[in-house]
Amino acid sequence: MSSAITVPFETKLSKGEQDALINLLADEDASVYQAVKKRILACGPEADRWLRPHVLSNDHVLRRHVREVRGCFHRQHADNQFLSFCLRHGEEFALEPGAWLLAKTAYPDINVEAYEALLDGYAADLRERIDFDLPSDKILSAVNRYLFKDLGFSGNEVNYYEADNSYLNRVLDRRTGNPITLSLLYMLLAKRLRLPIVGIGLPGHFICRYQSTSGEFYVDPFNGGQLLTKADCVHFLQRGNHSLSDDFLAPVTARRMFLRICSSLHQIYSEKAQTESVTRFQRYLVALAR
Repeated sequence: MSSAITVPFETKLSKGEQDALINLLADEDASVYQAVKKRILACGPEADRWLRPHVLSNDHVLRRHVREVRGCFHRQHADNQFLSFCLRHGEEFALEPGAWLLAKTAYPDINVEAYEALLDGYAADLRERIDFDLPSDKILSAVNRYLFKDLGFSGNEVNYYEADNSYLNRVLDRRTGNPITLSLLYMLLAKRLRLPIVGIGLPGHFICRYQSTSGEFYVDPFNGGQLLTKADCVHFLQRGNHSLSDDFLAPVTARRMFLRICSSLHQIYSEKAQTESVTRFQRYLVALAR
């Protein structure tokens, strides 16, 4: 996965200079490509305009290099958008727009509208399957059966620390993720269904809570939607030698959720020595922690 590259922007190039750089992008020599790439990136996002016509070039080398360079500009734009989103909004910003903006920092060309339509479709299927007059546990069981049995979503136990587990688009593509992104998915569907579900940030784990006048249940999406009681959560805290603070069972704000997601990604990229991604996520963490 490539990271955004930040370089100072230079003055506009003449048409002749642009054409010369395009011709050099067709060179298979890696050193030539890197030098040309750096020169084009220094021109700023304006260069994307004169690169665009060559995306469908018959020259496969030129086509590949143009797409890679344009991808850098798109990631720069996505990086700026997510950072701005974090700085502009308060504690309770909208989860779904934030999730797509974060996803675009790694996958800038994703079709967000298509993923939103997919979630809308899941919710529509669930409306037909759920009898909302049933007790809370029956409603949740219907959601769990559809999400984890019929659709096959599951916790990624094999590659738990894989970066893709933290990006919502990849969770939907692969139908697997980590505890917080599977909880995020659960919460986004619950919002569409108007179910009273919030995120609960346990130490080292993340779950959801359903709470209404008819009952309170905790849901563990990473473990197939297992239904838990408050006593189960207390036992989890005790086993981990954590204090029985009510804060651990309090709803987590959207900002705290994204702080947790970005902290995890920062750690993953640090361990892989992906310097540019580490730097990006350091900026996100500062913005989210303010």
